[in-house]
This record gives sequence, structure tokens and C-alpha cells, in this order.
Amino acid sequence: MKNYFIGIDLGGTKISTAISDVEGNVKAQSTVATDAKDGEIPVLNRIISTVEKVLEESKISLDEVEAIGIGSPGPLDAKSGVIITTPNLPFKNFNLVAPIREKFNVPVFLDNDANVAAIGEFMFGAGKGTENMVYMTVSTGVGGGAVLNGKIYRGNTCNALEIGHTTVAADGPRCNCGNIGCLEATSSGTSIGKRGKEACLTKVETSLKNYDEVTSYEVFVEAAKGDEVAKDIIDNALNYLGIGVANMVSTFDPEVVIIGGGVSKAGDIVFETVRKVVNKRCFKNMAESCRIVPAGLGADAGVIGALGLAIMESK
Repeated sequence: MKNYFIGIDLGGTKISTAISDVEGNVKAQSTVATDAKDGEIPVLNRIISTVEKVLEESKISLDEVEAIGIGSPGPLDAKSGVIITTPNLPFKNFNLVAPIREKFNVPVFLDNDANVAAIGEFMFGAGKGTENMVYMTVSTGVGGGAVLNGKIYRGNTCNALEIGHTTVAADGPRCNCGNIGCLEATSSGTSIGKRGKEACLTKVETSLKNYDEVTSYEVFVEAAKGDEVAKDIIDNALNYLGIGVANMVSTFDPEVVIIGGGVSKAGDIVFETVRKVVNKRCFKNMAESCRIVPAGLGADAGVIGALGLAIMESK
């Protein structure tokens, strides 16, 4: 009986691989450094070695494995299994799925890391029991994924839910993508830190000037202590985040919007502000029937999501 699934979380710094049953109960896990600088084939070989290791440690034979799921940064083509290019990995137009499928002779599924995280939350985290949910990650950048009618929504080119590059401020700051006023440029941890650094270069009094290095963390800390400049930066960023979430609620009418990533760890201030904006900007019945909650999966969200991808695609 093919009762087991393998999930691979491929990141710029580490590769984490796990084997689980259909309920997501992990039987063995292996994590190694990616060492992306070594190039495509060494990284591929490391992925393969982690699969072999979890099979060996769990004492589960390959005959019992139904499928392998891989979550990777994009852009990528989920249909063909090709990683097009990504800043922290060596792959360029590289078919990652084919050599792994040939090696293990089981179905292999690839998807971008935001979709994979969304699947993980849907199957095993804060979205469990829903049919329609949106997942957003707000950290260095802003990304997301949506599960609609119980299926991950990929869109025409497999790049749906680029939430970070929806426009929330027509005259806002320029984003790294070249556009103006993207959600990523107003509300990511990077942008909050950038505003904090800029404030330190002005003549305005702010306790942020007491730090050698200012990131979003320091801005949140000083805002909580009552620093007016830090409070303004946080209010502005979270207001735009609320607009981004409101757009998702109005577009998809989900049961839940799950927010993960570093910025979400600032806690109540994030969720209270976002809820206020959503209540103000969305139709009452849609706003009231949609929960806005923190992500439920912790540090292993990527690998749990990759397991979820393998399980979902095998149904």
C-alpha cells in the first residue's frame, strides 16, 4: 500500500525533507545546507540524498511512497516542473521534477513556496476545515496563495496571488519590481525597516536614533513604547496591509485570511489594525464572515506544506 508522502522544502539556505503519512504525521526529517554556490547538479544531488535519508531513517520502503512534493521560490512553471530563475538558487530554466521522478519512480509535484505554505495551512494549520482561504506571508517581501473550493488556485501562468505586487498606493514608494505603490513596498518588513532608517537621517526626534541598526523589529519595539515617528511608520504600513487584505476579501470572499511571516509576529497590533481596515472597506457580510488569523504552522511550515502538496495532488 502506498500510504506515505515525501515533502521537500527547497530554500536558499537549507533543504528540509520529511516523510509522513496521509494525516501529515512526520516519520523522519532531514535538513542540509543548500550551498547554492556549488551549482545546479550538486544541489539536485543534495535533494536526492535527503530523500534517501528520510526513507532510510523511517524504515519506509520506496514502494510505500505515493508522491513527492517540492516547494521552491519562483518564478517557476509548476505544470512542467521547471524552475525558471530565482535569486538565491542556482537553477536557470532547470527541470527539477524529471530527474527526481526518474530516480525514485514516483509522481513528483513542484509549486512555489507561497502556494505550498498556503496548502500546508489549509490541510494542517489555521485553515484546516475550510474550503476557501487566502494565505499571506509578510516578511522580507509579501507573497501569498489561495485555496478555492478545496484546490490551490494557480492561475494561467502558475503565478496567481502575487499579492505583494498588487497596487495599494497609487502615489506610493517604488517597489523593487519597478512598479509604484506595491503592497510589498508599503508593508513588508524590509519597507518598514527602510522607513525607520530614513527617519534616522532627518532632524525629527525619534528613539530609533538610539540604535546602530534599524530593522522592522526596532520600529515595532519603539512604536509599542510610544515613539511617535515609529508609530506613524507602523500605522502607515499596517493600513496598507489592511487594504491588501481587504482586496483579497472582496475578490475571493474567503472563510479565513491567514497572515504569516516575520511582520505577523508583532501580534495584536497587526491583526487589530488589519481587521479595522477590512471592516471599513469591505461589504459588511463579507467582512463579518471572514476570520483574519495568524498562521498556525511554525518553522516547519515549508516542509509540511510540501507534504500537503504531495497529498493534495495525489487525490
